[in-house]
Amino acid sequence: MSMLITAREKAILELLIKKSGKHTALSFADFLHVSVRTIHRDLRNIETILESFDLQLDKSSDNGLLITGSNQNIYRLIQELTKVKPQDLSLEERRLLCFIKMAESKDPVKLAPLAKELGVSITTLGTDLDELTEWLQDYGIELDRKRGVGVELYGTEEKIRKALVNFYLIYFNNELIESLILLANDQMEKERILFYLKTSFLKVIDEVVYEKIKNLNTKLADSDYITFLIHICISLQRIEKGFSLLETEIDLESLKPSEEFQFVKEISQEFYQYFSISLTDIEIAFLVMVLRGSKVQKAEYTNYDSVLVGRSIKKIIHHVSKQMNSDLTSDFSLFQGLLAHMEPSIFRIQKGLSSFNPLTDEIKKKYPLLFLTVSKSVAKEFKNLEFNDDEIAYIVLHFGSALELRKEEVQILALIVCPTGIGTSKMLASRIRKEVPEITETEIASLKDLQTKDISQYGIIISTVILPLQEKLDYVYVNPLLYEKDIEAIYDYIGTNIQKITRQTSYHSQVKTTKHNKPKAKSLLEFMQEVDECQNSIRSILQNLSVYRSKNNENYKAFLKEMVEHCLEQGLVSSTEAVYGQLLARETKGGLGIPDTNMALFHCRHEGVMEITFHIAHLETPYRLLGMDGRQMDVHNILLLLAPEKLTQLQLEIISMVSSIIVEDKRAIMIFSSGNVKIIRSKLEDTFYDYLQNKFVKE
Repeated sequence: MSMLITAREKAILELLIKKSGKHTALSFADFLHVSVRTIHRDLRNIETILESFDLQLDKSSDNGLLITGSNQNIYRLIQELTKVKPQDLSLEERRLLCFIKMAESKDPVKLAPLAKELGVSITTLGTDLDELTEWLQDYGIELDRKRGVGVELYGTEEKIRKALVNFYLIYFNNELIESLILLANDQMEKERILFYLKTSFLKVIDEVVYEKIKNLNTKLADSDYITFLIHICISLQRIEKGFSLLETEIDLESLKPSEEFQFVKEISQEFYQYFSISLTDIEIAFLVMVLRGSKVQKAEYTNYDSVLVGRSIKKIIHHVSKQMNSDLTSDFSLFQGLLAHMEPSIFRIQKGLSSFNPLTDEIKKKYPLLFLTVSKSVAKEFKNLEFNDDEIAYIVLHFGSALELRKEEVQILALIVCPTGIGTSKMLASRIRKEVPEITETEIASLKDLQTKDISQYGIIISTVILPLQEKLDYVYVNPLLYEKDIEAIYDYIGTNIQKITRQTSYHSQVKTTKHNKPKAKSLLEFMQEVDECQNSIRSILQNLSVYRSKNNENYKAFLKEMVEHCLEQGLVSSTEAVYGQLLARETKGGLGIPDTNMALFHCRHEGVMEITFHIAHLETPYRLLGMDGRQMDVHNILLLLAPEKLTQLQLEIISMVSSIIVEDKRAIMIFSSGNVKIIRSKLEDTFYDYLQNKFVKE
């Protein structure tokens, strides 16, 4: 059956299916920016479409418009809507085409031919351009309309590329994901995706980046991987058309020594082999900025020693805890999760790379007080940076989960619904358990199985398809590939429904628990192993603590090498050159001097490190080093923190604690810059004692 439908009619139908009974003709008119009369006209055609599926539109409900009919027919309609292509262009498609036309033209674009090409009147085109003008202003781009001449863009090449990428990501994210999946499976027949992106370019870019990025230390989240691909594709196409970045737009010298620069240079050479398009160092540096602004996939990939950011995050956690009357200061998973998010977030803000969060409005409504508290605390700690609502919303998600989930131990049974119950469902179940550790058990069901299931036993229902309206189920709809936004949606559901979840889990576990009789989360053996692991790690740090005064070498690098050689003599590292090389590689990513102190913290994880090692050298005369804030500073104390490549979560937790207490307050700074081994050891011992008390001693 071929369905004739406009983009607006399709949008109305999709909203009716997702939120039946919650929309009226007036709410549709507001949402789609048209008159109520226009909506009533559209609804006549929608009733005809519904009749062809043996469905009806019920207008009699006081709550709003309803689709009535059998589940089977509703599901047939959903399937058809996913395949159908509207006859006309959607509002976003029209504006994207306007943007592309102006960005591709070096002369003003005439309005009459553009309106004809888009299939709209000059008046409608004028409205589109008004909206587009307002949207582009946020990216520092002006849109100039001159009567009789046409319309023209004014903005730097860097700003135009960022705006174009963000337009795709905000309005066409799902289409991009679907297109990339089709491309990877050789099922994409179009020459261009969404009017502009060349399929021949994107396919090669995806293959090259996917193969090469495995060797890079930065692990990208799915959404950032797609962002990186789109940035490369648009850059190549812009260069091919003769548009290039200006040298004044990018700080090349600070980016050139980095590992990421070498990585982008390598992949750019492969692109040259395929497309004969050459990327200059400025173009490479621009893509490095995009890459550095990406979020790491998991908390454990974060450098455990990000001292300055870590200190600010601790203060933010302390402030939010105080405001929300809930102590989160010892919640290491919250600290680690925020650290993983904040570092790339700060880089994005500094470089003007915006981050879009589709859940922002929902989060603001759900956590109004927490949103306000986090926003004020972040602004206080990062006075020179302006975090927009989208960035704050991501931070609030971390706090929202921590505040809700701390109320009691949660073990969640999830029901995963897929069309057939086979195929990708087991892979999805495995990924969910990995990404959302609160979900400890999963069951898989097909749409047919759903009819016979006792839904009350599940803490959460996760579905890869939109379920029939008549089921009246509260569920989370996710992509089978489980993208980052899907994980956030699952966490958002858990945070919102925590009381229901804990009530269900405690009821079905058939274990009566009281404040003094909690079920054991771990076996005795697992608990003993954790205790042993903590003791061994702490013992290793204290045994391998070395504090000494020293005369300066000719330069700090030679002195640093001597410190590593000292570790070699003690049997703490297996190779001076390998570990020293790793320390220098880490330094290329940014200064290691700690601002507002006289200390520099050199650190790395390497397979050549045998045991966790902490050495402090107190210098007679200072070295001039680059600080973490990018400024030169005098360093009187070099702190060397080395760890093996492979660390467990507990070991990582303990090492993170060492690097964060160095600058937790003025007293700690004085202790670690004193060169006095006795008081430094005492500070570490006190910290470890408190940690063990909090970790293993339950009241």
